[in-house]
Amino acid sequence: MPKIADIEETPNPNARKFVLREPLTWGLAHSYESAEQAQGDALASALFAIPHVSNVFYIDHWLTVTQDGQADWEQLLRQIAPPLRAAPAASEQSAAAVFEARTSVADLSPQDRQRLDDIELVLDQQIRPYLQSDGGDLHVLGLAGNQLIVHYQGACGSCPSSISGTLQGIESRLRTLEPELQVIAA
Repeated sequence: MPKIADIEETPNPNARKFVLREPLTWGLAHSYESAEQAQGDALASALFAIPHVSNVFYIDHWLTVTQDGQADWEQLLRQIAPPLRAAPAASEQSAAAVFEARTSVADLSPQDRQRLDDIELVLDQQIRPYLQSDGGDLHVLGLAGNQLIVHYQGACGSCPSSISGTLQGIESRLRTLEPELQVIAA
């Protein structure tokens, strides 16, 4: 039963980040953009049952809830707290499950797998910590030629700056590895 340690605002005015004392997962991100996507996830389903909740993203010791912009945050926070407190804390997950989730981009040649591993290392060390501190993250959907396709999660998913400035910053940083790389948000 995770206890809420803090509730933080994010750069996205429609998202709040809940920092937890106990983890919800161990390294596996859960990102849902609709109640239909959340089927089978008790916590996310309970949160989507709350009016105005439009996105749920959680990993480890934090959860981000995004609303549609029509709700008062003070009232919405009071509704979000009970299902979050009722959620079970994470049990230990195997390293194999975490590894499989991180390497889910399929059909890559050995050279492209190495390229993607190098890109993921930069993302893990230099990009994701900043996105996560603001209640978001990104997931790599694919690598095709010189195009890296990413999907923003959590607060980043509907944040106006993620599609412009943040995306350009990510691309600029990754171009130190591969000068011709284009980063595309899907």
